[in-house]
Amino acid sequence: MALDKPYKDVPGTIIFDAEESRKGYWLNQFCHSLMKPENRARFKANERAVLDEWPLTEAQKLAVLARDLNACMREGGNIYFLARIGATDGLSFQQMAGSMTGMTETEYRAMMMAGGRSPEGNRYLGEDGDAQPHRQPQGAAGRNKD
Repeated sequence: MALDKPYKDVPGTIIFDAEESRKGYWLNQFCHSLMKPENRARFKANERAVLDEWPLTEAQKLAVLARDLNACMREGGNIYFLARIGATDGLSFQQMAGSMTGMTETEYRAMMMAGGRSPEGNRYLGEDGDAQPHRQPQGAAGRNKD
């Protein structure tokens, strides 16, 4: 029996529940492997070959190769583990999080220092807040993609 998940209606949010955990298990295990310097070096030397050693879905592999962290999260990735991909690339968490919203690191930092996104207009899908799907990605980095 499927669980009732009223939290699926929160814009810009993927709740890492048991279902997401199962879906992303191997993706998160791969990311965890990047804790070891030798695994980071192997990955950077031949990313696709290393990903092919893991029982990941093709969608998960393509999301990692594209460094599309939003797609990684849709495929069951947990940001705690996904942060290791950014760290492998020499990125700060602010740079990674900014990339997920289309913001530059400076814009993302300023938003967080100002208290984050307002809940106004972002409590459920269909409102008109800045976290709504039709407003993603926002920020200068998102506008400059050609």
